[in-house]
Amino acid sequence: MRRLQITLLAVALATLPFAVGAQTLSELQELSPEDRQAYWESMSEEERAAQREALRAEMDALPAEEREALRERRRAENRERWESMSDEQRAAAREQRRERNEEHRAAMRERWESMSDEEREAARTRMQERRAAHREQRRERWESMSDAEREAARERHQDRRGQRQRRNEPPSES
Repeated sequence: MRRLQITLLAVALATLPFAVGAQTLSELQELSPEDRQAYWESMSEEERAAQREALRAEMDALPAEEREALRERRRAENRERWESMSDEQRAAAREQRRERNEEHRAAMRERWESMSDEEREAARTRMQERRAAHREQRRERWESMSDAEREAARERHQDRRGQRQRRNEPPSES
């Protein structure tokens, strides 16, 4: 066990200079999920906000086709990683995601409660604008799809809904 810890520490230290130095979208894409997480966690909240803004600007500067290809590549990588996991690994990943979501919700709640009425109204307006833009992007993507692509999207949606429902069902007693 001790040897494993030392090995992991050595690997982390060896990749740290690269992880800390990553600043562009392409550099971040090349990092493993663990290194990417370590990179974000190594920054202060202000640095993370500035980095997110820089990455968002870089992403927005890409042509629409390139941006969509990048997103699709990420989705495919995530699907592949998920499908290669055992049931135990998936359960652990779900639990980690659940914990991160709870932490995020708590931080958001704290931020919201510390806002003035004017700041809350501005935040509501920004969120409504983001939601409207997202709906518009989804509508445009849908309208640009062929009938076969739409059917495949419907099937993926149904599959995801079924998986979600099965996950939320209580275990059957046999």
